[in-house]
Amino acid sequence: MAKVYYDSDINYDAIKDKTIAVIGYGSQGHAQAQNLKDSGLNVIVAQRPGSANAKLAEEHGFELHTVADAVKKAQVIQMLLPDQVQAKVFKDEVCDNLDEGDMLMFSHGFNIHYAQIVPPENVDVVMIAPKGPGHTVRSEYVKGGGVACLIAVEKDFTGNAHAVGLGYAKGVGGSKAGVIGTTFKEETETDLFGEQVALCGGVADLIKSAFETLTNAGYQPEIAYFECMHEMKLIVDLFYQGGLSYMNYSVSETAEYGGLTRGKRVINEESVAAMQEILSEIQTGAFAREFLCENLVNQPVLKRLRAIDYDHPIEKVGRELRKMMTWVDPKEI
Repeated sequence: MAKVYYDSDINYDAIKDKTIAVIGYGSQGHAQAQNLKDSGLNVIVAQRPGSANAKLAEEHGFELHTVADAVKKAQVIQMLLPDQVQAKVFKDEVCDNLDEGDMLMFSHGFNIHYAQIVPPENVDVVMIAPKGPGHTVRSEYVKGGGVACLIAVEKDFTGNAHAVGLGYAKGVGGSKAGVIGTTFKEETETDLFGEQVALCGGVADLIKSAFETLTNAGYQPEIAYFECMHEMKLIVDLFYQGGLSYMNYSVSETAEYGGLTRGKRVINEESVAAMQEILSEIQTGAFAREFLCENLVNQPVLKRLRAIDYDHPIEKVGRELRKMMTWVDPKEI
């Protein structure tokens, strides 16, 4: 079992006198920077001037710095830029401005694990990864709670990396819920696998295919939307509260029996073989190379698939139905 750290296990002694530079004020950046500041730690922010996120950082009371200046001023440098741009920013503005004994920090292990960033030998390399989106990291902190975090130490040059990392995790609120030990390898590979097979890939395609099956059989798209998309949240909420058993306990016996006897006909041996193939692509670095090459040529595949999804019938009917659903605070892109 992994070691889990809570508030009572951690103090700020190792980090309280350090300056923390948050590089990037996006989803995770805004949340982590504000939480750290509200925890009494010394935080500065680097964000591209003139951007919406730069304006937001200033509204939140942060003085903006260039990346290079922020790195020079700080002893803990948290890289919260998109995966595909981190390596260039590190090479151009971070690497030469690091001092011996600084800590380079990440919230996702992608660039370290796939060697897109190779830090100098005389710095610590640590990951603190909140297991939730930035707005939740912030809102839970404001409510007095926190989002569980992962901690991994890739390099401990100073001998104090773990203690500093735990102090940071406490500062963002993670130790209210628990800080769980892992490695850069484990976090990166399981995170990518979960996104592709379940969270962003598998579930989305399952929903679209179920919707298409019903509409192709002549059922109304509005009814298919409710059954295959809208009600997914009800089931996921039950998973979130109490796992698979609580979901089965909470639904009708008709739904429970149908799910338990039919589910494996949808997610079958062929599906599992595809999952294993995807995991292999992640483990070997094939996916990372594909993704990085995609970004080098201005994301043509991503943009095409994004446009196809936007125009999918389930999205078109959903945009109309959500206008009726003021209780869900509908969002449209």
